[in-house]
Amino acid sequence: MIDFDPNGVGIANGNIFGFPYSEDEATIVIIPIPWDATASYGKGTSNGPSAILEASIQLDFFHPNLDKAYNTKVFMAPISNEWKEINDHCCDLSIEYISYLEEQGEVISRKKYQSQIKEINDAHYALKENLKHRCLTLIDSGKIPAVLGGEHSTPLGLIEAINEKYEHFGILQIDAHADLRVAYEGFAQSHASIMDNVLKNCPNMQKLVQVGIRDISEREVEYSNNDNRIKTYFDWNLKSEMYEGKTWENQVQEIISHLPNNVYVSFDIDGLRPELCPNTGTPVIGGFDLQEISYLLFKLVASGRTIIGFDLNEVAPGENGDWDANVGARALWQLVCATEKSRRKE
Repeated sequence: MIDFDPNGVGIANGNIFGFPYSEDEATIVIIPIPWDATASYGKGTSNGPSAILEASIQLDFFHPNLDKAYNTKVFMAPISNEWKEINDHCCDLSIEYISYLEEQGEVISRKKYQSQIKEINDAHYALKENLKHRCLTLIDSGKIPAVLGGEHSTPLGLIEAINEKYEHFGILQIDAHADLRVAYEGFAQSHASIMDNVLKNCPNMQKLVQVGIRDISEREVEYSNNDNRIKTYFDWNLKSEMYEGKTWENQVQEIISHLPNNVYVSFDIDGLRPELCPNTGTPVIGGFDLQEISYLLFKLVASGRTIIGFDLNEVAPGENGDWDANVGARALWQLVCATEKSRRKE
């Protein structure tokens, strides 16, 4: 029995949503990662976890698709000050390097800044390995692990842990970008390379289904077309089908049909319309309303598939107001509730 009033004022007790559960009690454990060292356009997503945590207690906890949603035993681990400091140092290095790269080109810039790139890559690898070990332990304890970024590179360690524990799984990626670039700008784990790394490092990942992609290079389109593990739903095609009468329900059923039973959900906030996430690192015109994504998630669960983990990333709080964090907290709530419904097998 919970010891807080789900109809009352949220309590800032250090846990996400102000819920009263410890890590030992929780069935869903969220690991916040304050990292955005490889962000190549806008910085600030490293502050996303703390901003979402603060905004999360402002939510109400009725959910139309999950009975007594406030009974969900979810816990968010403390945000690491040590990794935030390492990130801030690496950001200083990357900002100088990327600025020079944009002026002088990639070849000369990589040579001049090779030691700085190596330092960032080494720190990023250590971050990934620490996360992987942590998530392996959580899975062995029967918990569902999740990552709250930070930039989109952050969940790689979690996905690699899932690859070790599950013989087969798929990924549902909600995003404006395909993230199929190879070591973008020299960063081995670039935010723009997360799915390339997954495809290379996770042989048990059967199918990557990308939804809402609308800012992509020609090489990434060729990558998608030539790899049978990838199915990409471009935003312009989804919109054209809607204009011609195809419903979101029909599109969702088709999207889900490509996924195996076990599904990991990777949600980049820039998959939403940019007015919902104006301060994200690389906002792109187009995209979805949050309710459309909620519909997709709960239809995924209704299909009988199991959500085995998730991430939410690229939320960046603005200098004035908390709009991005507010939307981010609500996106996280949708992910948590869909995952809990999947776990309950309701």
